[in-house]
Amino acid sequence: MSEDKRPGWLLRRMFGKKEEAWPPEPVPVQAPDPKPAPPPAPEPVLRPDLEPVASPASPSEGQPDFATAADDVSHIPLPASEPAEDGSNKNTVPDEIEGADLQPIAGAEERPPAGTAGDAPDRGAEPADTTTQAFAPQEAPREAPDAAPEPEPELASEPAQIFMPEPEAESEGEKRGWWSRLTGGMKRTSSALTERVTGLFTKRKLDADTLEELEDALIQADFGVETATRISEAVGKGRYEKGISPDAVREILATEVERALAPVAVPFVIDTAKKPFVILMIGVNGAGKTTTIGKLAMKLKADGHSLMLAAGDTFRAAAIEQLKVWGQRTGTPVIARAQGADAAGLAFDAYEAARNAGTDVLLIDTAGRLQNKAGLMAELEKILRVIRKIDAEAPHAVLLVLDATVGQNALSQVELFSKAAQVTGLVMTKLDGTARGGILVALAARFGLPVHFIGVGEGVEDLEPFEARDFARAIAGLDKG
Repeated sequence: MSEDKRPGWLLRRMFGKKEEAWPPEPVPVQAPDPKPAPPPAPEPVLRPDLEPVASPASPSEGQPDFATAADDVSHIPLPASEPAEDGSNKNTVPDEIEGADLQPIAGAEERPPAGTAGDAPDRGAEPADTTTQAFAPQEAPREAPDAAPEPEPELASEPAQIFMPEPEAESEGEKRGWWSRLTGGMKRTSSALTERVTGLFTKRKLDADTLEELEDALIQADFGVETATRISEAVGKGRYEKGISPDAVREILATEVERALAPVAVPFVIDTAKKPFVILMIGVNGAGKTTTIGKLAMKLKADGHSLMLAAGDTFRAAAIEQLKVWGQRTGTPVIARAQGADAAGLAFDAYEAARNAGTDVLLIDTAGRLQNKAGLMAELEKILRVIRKIDAEAPHAVLLVLDATVGQNALSQVELFSKAAQVTGLVMTKLDGTARGGILVALAARFGLPVHFIGVGEGVEDLEPFEARDFARAIAGLDKG
């Protein structure tokens, strides 16, 4: 028998020549026993379904040369056959693959058989990857069933647009008018104040301790010590050791606040004899000067005045662009220079342009400045001097914009700005952003400057002329009456 036809020829070619001489003693092939005894340690062989097989080395073949076997694995495939039921010699070549040209898969990892030298010690009898992965037939990958596709959102039939309120809702808001916006904006202050008042005077007699607690509540709401003392005395007058309802206390509060604010509730009037009528807007950073200029321009434009805006806040780049936007909204020309330009020179140019154009009103924006910075206040004084070189009476109105949320700091702002720029009137903004809106009462009691406008929101309609009675009843949580 030729060398290639002897039993075990395939494994010999894979693992090299065995050490013992050939041929071994012939093993007779017996017919299968009807009831063969189970072998002591059956060794599995390679299955077509990728099940692992035992090491191909047999005791009769001796110890193979694994260095040679590792080189040969990539070239010699292992047969794939069913295990013999009768436990016959596993080295016998099955008839179905006799003479087949078996080739390995390119790129397969070469590893020695399991349980042999060079293999991982913890693999045990696990088959080598060269038999299970490199030479076993590969199944086609199975694609996972497609999940049900999510429904696509419906595409808008029209391009996206900015939402605008419905005309009916807008009309309803106009019916409520300024009073509804005022009470809505003052809700935080009135709620905080009326809750304290209700707790003080519910089922309790009026005594010294109660009046002292009422005075403390008013001071915390920024009414000021003078106004708080006057209101407490008015509540206790003729009612000492007697009961008083919270509603009665709120009525007294509204009456005293109106009395303090009535002298300063002065409407803002444009003197048409002075053309252009110059309005200089001043205030600290973040008070809302530029926004207030835009809102005021809308109102003056509605009253029939021609306007021109001057972007005098050359320090903050966004202020110039912001004022240009308001100019577009109101159809008003804007005089501007590059950021960092001289604000006084810009004010001079704006005045000349407004006078030559016959404009009724010139609104000049200025940079926000802290009231305690001498250098910035000196720059403001320079703007005034330059304008007065053209018109000794200009500016005709200097409006200080105050942020209600700063509380008692507003007193310092009014004092120092009045010295630098001769403030003629106040505009109080952001009353909707504080629970201590009584600062306006303290300002009126201390300085007596006219309060022309108050703001309770971001909308154009949220800046309105100041009315003492409406403000007093709104802060006390009462109806307009």
